Amino acid sequence: MAYDLEEQEQLASIKAWWKDNGVTLLSVLLAAAIAVAGWQAWRAWQANQSQQAAALYDALVKAAQAGDAKALRDAGGTLVESYPRTLYATMGTLAAARFHFERADLKNARAQLQWAVERSPSDGLRDLARLRLAAVLLDDKAYDEALALLDATHAAPVAAQYAALKGDILVAKNESAGAKAAYKLALEKSDQRNAAFRASVQLRLDALGG
Repeated sequence: MAYDLEEQEQLASIKAWWKDNGVTLLSVLLAAAIAVAGWQAWRAWQANQSQQAAALYDALVKAAQAGDAKALRDAGGTLVESYPRTLYATMGTLAAARFHFERADLKNARAQLQWAVERSPSDGLRDLARLRLAAVLLDDKAYDEALALLDATHAAPVAAQYAALKGDILVAKNESAGAKAAYKLALEKSDQRNAAFRASVQLRLDALGG
């Protein structure tokens, strides 16, 4: 009977605890289950978004290769409107910008790259878009606008390319001293193993008298 009494006391204790804490425990378990289900649903939605964006990017690239401007615009437009936070949207604008630049359509090239600079979720791709936009602005003789872009904070891996392009813009502005300094900085920041880039910058620097 002593064992039965102890067992009854334990049962009573459990019942009392459940009475005080059962609702809270159930609420916590329900919230956890909802959170897990929500996370899984979000992951599935994200994967679906990525797949659809990838298909549009593939269509855009094929359109660029085929020289089909309309198909490129259609795919690119849907990509940036419906899936702007995916990397595919940024890559699509970069590909579209190249397509337009190669056809001397600087206006549309600028618009595509400006979107990437302002909207890309990737710091690295924004740096690349900013560099390419500055190059387009150089061709469009918008020198000061291009220099302002290159003065923006950017990652170390692209520092040499930024400096070299700055040198090119300063040459176009007939500012030889500034161009020399920019080319020297490009050499200083460049990877020693990138021989082709270093040789190109050195030639430009030599042309200014070193």
